Amino acid sequence: MAEFKPTIGLEIHAELKTNTKMFCSCRNDPDERHPNINICPVCLGHPGTLPVANREAIHKVLRFGAAIGAAIADESRFDRKNYFYPDLPKGYQISQYPYPLVKEGVLELPSSGKKIRITRAHLEEDAARLAHEHGATLVDYNRAGVPLMELVTEPDLNSASEARGFAEELQLILRYLGVSDADMEKGQMRVEANISIAPLGGLATKLGTKVEVKNINSFKAVERAIEFEIARQSELLNKGEKIKQETRGWNDVHQKTVGQRSKEEAHDYRYFPEPDLPPMKLSEVPEFSFSALIHKLPELPNQKRIRFRNEYGIDGEKLEIFVRDRKLAEFFEEAVSEGNRWTNEANPKKITELTANYLTSDLVGILKDQELAIGDAKITPENFGELMKMIMNGEISSRGAKDILAIMVESNESPTEIAKREGFMQTGDAEELENIARAILASYDEAVRDYKKGKEASLQFLIGQAMREAKAQKIGANPEALKGIFLRLLKA
Repeated sequence: MAEFKPTIGLEIHAELKTNTKMFCSCRNDPDERHPNINICPVCLGHPGTLPVANREAIHKVLRFGAAIGAAIADESRFDRKNYFYPDLPKGYQISQYPYPLVKEGVLELPSSGKKIRITRAHLEEDAARLAHEHGATLVDYNRAGVPLMELVTEPDLNSASEARGFAEELQLILRYLGVSDADMEKGQMRVEANISIAPLGGLATKLGTKVEVKNINSFKAVERAIEFEIARQSELLNKGEKIKQETRGWNDVHQKTVGQRSKEEAHDYRYFPEPDLPPMKLSEVPEFSFSALIHKLPELPNQKRIRFRNEYGIDGEKLEIFVRDRKLAEFFEEAVSEGNRWTNEANPKKITELTANYLTSDLVGILKDQELAIGDAKITPENFGELMKMIMNGEISSRGAKDILAIMVESNESPTEIAKREGFMQTGDAEELENIARAILASYDEAVRDYKKGKEASLQFLIGQAMREAKAQKIGANPEALKGIFLRLLKA
């Protein structure tokens, strides 16, 4: 069985986060559930209507271009891409072909640092949405005319996992920039993969026959579709058969690709300049200049990774949790600052570690169980920092901290108030703790005898009973303090 090297290029469409559609003033509302509400003669392609380009959409694509270090076009124009589908009301799509807004950018894969070249990113209008019900096809034109950015990569990817990593990182960048929500479940980001394989050891410039896989609507499906297609093509070549250049779709139910049609070439679309939209001289618009775009860029995902490693020593899965959730990352930084203030920066490294651990495990788990985002919870960074101080100072136990945290999510109370009210404080008077310990020893003679016979577990049992009694009496009990008291009493 021969082995093959996969070569993969991606085409990714992302609906832009704008107030209105690409060429008319209809609302761009991906959450609208009533069909054919946000429509007008322009986006329905009625005769005699004239499009007007959406300035906000153009700016967002250029902003994305600046973020990936791409070349920003000095001049650009729109073109007509001619083909007929029932979801394309005009019978053609206003798109861009020879003069895209952005070209020659780079996106770095966070897992390996490999740089994937981005050929171009251009603007076009989205098609309508089709619904197949009871043997009929219904058309919802709410999506028709929504601004759509299409990104095309060079064939620099060589595995399904790399392709998935690219799509995930692109989604993060789009969200950081506010360019698109890129929610794949809502169809706001769609992936198409061009896949070919060639024998290992062959000429590096000789690629196999390209097959395009469409209809990929989740990161998991991106990975599985490409893995399936690589296996399918490998099997065909090992049988001595040829790969047919075609477009295939991903069937998520059966977990396989299925043939759809022969692959179109650019000339099949009969591109020509859009006569109703003038060419754009982008360099004459100050806010479209590269320097202006760069100046207003936020911290991007990879920049955050580098900064969090250097400033906080965070890496691995914890780091990715913060990179994927910007609000949680902001909460973390504020909580660390508050924790250092509470402890007068006595041990900033310890505060940072505690904060990262409790945020990414305990707090994230509580929020997930309650289906809340960090912005929806009542907990504040100030109170979280105070909680970290209490743990460091031994005022509460680890178990108590988890219970307090669950209450803090639903309350804006300080952790000190909660700990005092619920009996979690571990600052009970030594005399009170000794009285409890003496009562426990008197009540559990068998455990005392077992301990004196060498059973260390009996001591933990006695401490546990004392902790329970202290909590019932609303007395804060530190288990280490109780251990010392029991050892002293047991030796007497």
